[in-house]
Amino acid sequence: MDQLALLFVLLLGALLSVPLGDRVRLPAPVLMTVFGIVLALLDFVPDVDIPPELILPTLLPPLLYAAVRRTSWRQFAANRRPIFLLAVALVFVTMACVASVAHAIVPGLPVAAAFALGALVAPPDPVAATAVAGQLGLPRRLVSILEGEGLFNDVTAIVLYHVAIAAAVGGSFSPWRAGLDLVLSAVVAVAVGLALGWGAYKLIDLLEDATLQIGLTLLVPYVSYVLAEELHGSGVLAVLTTAMFIAEYAVGADDVMTRLTGQTVWGVVDTLVTGVAFGLIGLELSNAIRTTSARWAELLGWTAAVVGVVVLVRLVWLLPATWLTRWLHAKHDQDEDIPMTWRETVVMWWAGMRGVASVALALAIPLRTDDGSPFPHRDEVVFIAFGVIIATLLVQGLTLPWLVGRLGVRADTEREKEYEKQLAVRAARAARLRLREIEAVEDLPEELAEQMLRRAFDIGYRISPDIVDEERHEAQEQRSRRLRRVRRIQGEMLSAARHEVLAARSEPGADPEIVDRVLRHLDVRSLR
Repeated sequence: MDQLALLFVLLLGALLSVPLGDRVRLPAPVLMTVFGIVLALLDFVPDVDIPPELILPTLLPPLLYAAVRRTSWRQFAANRRPIFLLAVALVFVTMACVASVAHAIVPGLPVAAAFALGALVAPPDPVAATAVAGQLGLPRRLVSILEGEGLFNDVTAIVLYHVAIAAAVGGSFSPWRAGLDLVLSAVVAVAVGLALGWGAYKLIDLLEDATLQIGLTLLVPYVSYVLAEELHGSGVLAVLTTAMFIAEYAVGADDVMTRLTGQTVWGVVDTLVTGVAFGLIGLELSNAIRTTSARWAELLGWTAAVVGVVVLVRLVWLLPATWLTRWLHAKHDQDEDIPMTWRETVVMWWAGMRGVASVALALAIPLRTDDGSPFPHRDEVVFIAFGVIIATLLVQGLTLPWLVGRLGVRADTEREKEYEKQLAVRAARAARLRLREIEAVEDLPEELAEQMLRRAFDIGYRISPDIVDEERHEAQEQRSRRLRRVRRIQGEMLSAARHEVLAARSEPGADPEIVDRVLRHLDVRSLR
């Protein structure tokens, strides 16, 4: 098996891990990690041979872009205080604590290399945490905090990681210079991100075709990352800024095909890239074990110490941080997502699994310094990093469902239904208002006007049937059953039409391009 075959095996595993995870009620990232470990044990599976400098630009841009698509700028703005405490302050604290312990227990480990280790194990992974949260039905506010923390702590940790790696590779470190680099990196990244977001927004309007628009969004994250890095900015922050700009402005309310196609395409990209990244964890762990096999006991002791620091620091930090956030929330009565009970705080603590970002950063550690000598203690740093990732993913990932069940932390379904009902009412009201505007300028027959009014009401009813009383609900249900019957018959008619058109594709003299064009028309009609 060569490297290309190994990649395809990981891609196939990424797809299969999703339905398998649903069956056994385990997160797909955890299954892919186990799959990578199993692959590494097979003699015919080669070692992973990826140049370190290609890891971050390959894995991070699509993962960050896909994650941002699931949230919004308004959510970040509302949750800026908890996100700052978790994503920025906690990353600094974790990095400092891990670096101090690692420098003290690993003989000869330079301070810069210790800080690089601290930076790469500091950020919890939003992919693994939200994958678990989605299966367990956690409160939406907890999922929002985990997603926001995951995005911004990746930015913070990666910037700090680059500073530490530069110090380890160059052999010198200046705090003032590092602070200035951090500020300049952020300014350049935001400027690049906004410029590319605005440019992509204009290009999307020009392209019009949904296929071309989605193709552009596949390229933009990579362009944003590479351009920011070339200008000595933070590629991660640039991708984050670009993605948030596009998510807010690029796709209009009536761009239905672009939105539906984009959700499908980016869902596929997110699944494949995430699966490959977690599969690499298991494969690279085998490499790290082989290169340090003579000192297992010693390395396992160091790894256990760092795992303990990572887990305990998060708990010690979260307890006062969430108390402070709740106190400020009560004092200022701001609209933000915060853990409301100590049980939710405990779940947030145990959901701090390490994953994709830590994998990418560990694999991206340079092989040599500027003077040509090997990177100091690279094997030990990689071993400890992968030990932390494996321990948190498997131990916390496998036990989090049990912990959530024991603590009884569940989503507030009544509140979610009420919000859905409010949106349904607003949607129906907007549709009726638009109908009145049309009636004011067009002479609609009475029968057609009544039919359109019922359809305007249907818009809200189909979103949330609870918006009507019991008597009207029964009448609406009868109409819905009649419409479902009509749609079923229409669906069977369209299916027969598609089968006939597809059969024509294999007839002598058939033009495949024309057949596909007609078939696309039928597909769009079915979608509507």
